[in-house]
Amino acid sequence: MLTLYYASGTCALASLIALEESGLAFETKKLSFANSEQRSPDYLKINPKGRVPALITDRGVLTETPAILGFIAESAPAAKLAPLGDVFEMARLQSFNSYLCSTVHVNHAHRRRGSRWSDDPSAIEAMKAKVPQNMADCFTLIEETMFKGPWVMGETYSLADPYLFVITDWLPTDGVDPARFAKVSDHHARMLQRPAVQRALAYDRG
Repeated sequence: MLTLYYASGTCALASLIALEESGLAFETKKLSFANSEQRSPDYLKINPKGRVPALITDRGVLTETPAILGFIAESAPAAKLAPLGDVFEMARLQSFNSYLCSTVHVNHAHRRRGSRWSDDPSAIEAMKAKVPQNMADCFTLIEETMFKGPWVMGETYSLADPYLFVITDWLPTDGVDPARFAKVSDHHARMLQRPAVQRALAYDRG
């Protein structure tokens, strides 16, 4: 049995969607960020980073969304969540998810987590002010050069789709109108029709 440590409104939703798609047996443990449960001694024993997601497996704990998504795909090959038999296509998928993790999510984090980078209040406010432009620039790149359609990687649904879906959901609070990006907006609407996404969202918002 896999156990996903999770918090509402976070990138952990991508891992939850992937688990729902996979058919693997799993359970969830929801943390309250409002109560700082991610900083509790018990959780820090599981993930010293104090963040989500964290996935407990029979071989140990995995952290970081791209790694967890990859593990899910490898553990459930019948679900066809990744091009496991194609080295180049798998690398292309990892490249997309790495961009979301290392660049897009970091740009988003400057809106509420500026204290990670500076203790200067004026610098933190400057970071917040830059978020709409940075996020819009990222999604322009995704829309124009990275998104293949109808799914992120092309004709086949993959691990990139739940991850993009989650970050697209953040755009309005980051001061960006998703309607600026026709392909991404269409993708988001189609994701909402998937039963696995609906189940994950019901848990996220419950």
